[in-house]
Order: sequence, then C-alpha cells, then structure tokens
Amino acid sequence: MTPNQEIIRPLVELKPECDFFVGIDSDGCAFDTMEVKHKECFIPNIVKFWGLAAVSKYARDAAEFVNLYSKWRGVNRWPALTMSLDLLEEWDEVKRRGVHLPAMPNVRAFVAQKEVPLSNEGLKTFMEIHPDAADLLIAWEWTNAVNAAVAEMVHDVPPFPYLRESLHKLKGQADMMVVSATPVEALTREWEEHAIDSFVRVIAGQEMGSKAEHLRLAAKGKYADDHILMIGDAPGDMRAAHANGALFYPINPGHEEQSWQRFYQEAADRFLAGTYKGAYEAALIAEFEQYLPETPPWKN
Repeated sequence: MTPNQEIIRPLVELKPECDFFVGIDSDGCAFDTMEVKHKECFIPNIVKFWGLAAVSKYARDAAEFVNLYSKWRGVNRWPALTMSLDLLEEWDEVKRRGVHLPAMPNVRAFVAQKEVPLSNEGLKTFMEIHPDAADLLIAWEWTNAVNAAVAEMVHDVPPFPYLRESLHKLKGQADMMVVSATPVEALTREWEEHAIDSFVRVIAGQEMGSKAEHLRLAAKGKYADDHILMIGDAPGDMRAAHANGALFYPINPGHEEQSWQRFYQEAADRFLAGTYKGAYEAALIAEFEQYLPETPPWKN
C-alpha cells in the first residue's frame, strides 16, 4: 500500500537532529485507552452495525481476544473485524444458535488488497471502485460511528506514569515520533490534550501507512539500526521494528506502569549507551510474548 505522497511527506523529509530515534505507539502504550476504546466504542458498534445482537456475548469475547488479549493485539481495525467474525464462525456455541453471520466479502477484499491504506480514506477510495457493495456501505457507517464514539468518550485519559518522565529523559538525545495505526486526528487530539505533542517530531497515524512504513520512511537509513527503537504494547509494533532492523522495547499489557518505570530507570540508559541490543532485549521480548497467547481461552 502506498499512501498519498503528500501525506507521507513529513516522514520522508524528517532529518535527524539527534543520533538516536524512538518511535512510540499511542493506544495501550502511551495512553491507557485500549480497553475503553474497544469495549465502549468498537465492540458495541460491531454488534450494532453487523447485526450480532443474538450472539453479542460471544462477539464481545471474540473481539476483545483479538484486539486486547492475544498476539494480534493492536492490529488494524479492519483485519481485526474480520478475524473477530472468523472466530465467531468457528465457535460451537455460536453455531448451535443458528445465527447468520455477515459474510462481508467486499470488506474482506478491502483487507486483502495492497493498493490503498486500511484507513477511512483508503476505504473511501475502495468504495469508488466498488460502488454497489452493500457491506462496504455498512463498513463506512461502522468505522465513522467508531471514530465518533472515540471522539465523544475518550478524553481526560492521562499518559501512563513514567511516560512523560521518559520523554523528558530522551529530549535532546533522541528524535521521537508517534507511530500508530490510529487516525491522526485522534492521535493529535490526545497528545495535545496532555501537552506532550511538543516532544515528538511527527505524529504518524493510519493515513500514513503501516507502522513498518512509518519507521522505514522516517528512520531507516537515517540512523544506525541499533540507534532506532520502537516502543509498543503489541506484537505488530515488534514486527514493525524488526522489519526495519530496529530494536523493540515492550510495554507489557496489564503491566504498563511497571514497563514504563523500567524504561525510564534502566532501558533508556541502555539504549543510549549501546548496551540494549542482544540478551537484554531478548529477555524483555520473551517476557512480553508470555502475555499474548495465540489460542483463545474457550478453545483450551
């Protein structure tokens, strides 16, 4: 997927001011917003727009597992939606209820394609190519309802403790950037609300492509690989880092404050001193992966 060149210009034109670069995910990493966004904004609208009232309990469990409690945590909303439906499709209790689940063939085609970003703007472009696709119309209503619910509900949620202290510690030593799959408008609102936007050079969201693309365009080749660090709470953040030969620092789900405290008191110094890569990073990643299983609990 290649986002509009004008949209990605801030990434392409970012010039190093420091020897180090740090990308920071936002939802669930900088802010404790993952739970409220998914449980109160995404999932109720999944049930509403995709006609899942008859299996709402299972729909909620499936979507929470995909988005919050599995190795897919933090995945883009569109593959997360279809993955949640796939889990419902194979769930015995759901099968016994005889509920017809939406096939959403054109939504699945949108998720599978590589021509436009998996964003609202990308969906709008895809809909122009498929103007008579009923499931895309529902998808458009759903994604906008989600964004409206987030804008209305998710505010006054401060950054995790030790995040602000870490930004102060890195200031002047590392160029920092928000690297997220959330729409830029929501990211900007949250970072400005808590007066931490001034610490980052760019706020990159889903409109600018994937997290791996953010890092490639903004940092790859501009900094030494072991001078690039991605901080995130999801395996997708780790994959984005490793796809670019960069380092990864995990914010462990359910233990975010402790993770940020360790970063502030220990890991940041190791990164800047060149002693982060290797056994230290590997131990942190091994710990992180224990928190995010592949198999949902109802299958055990």
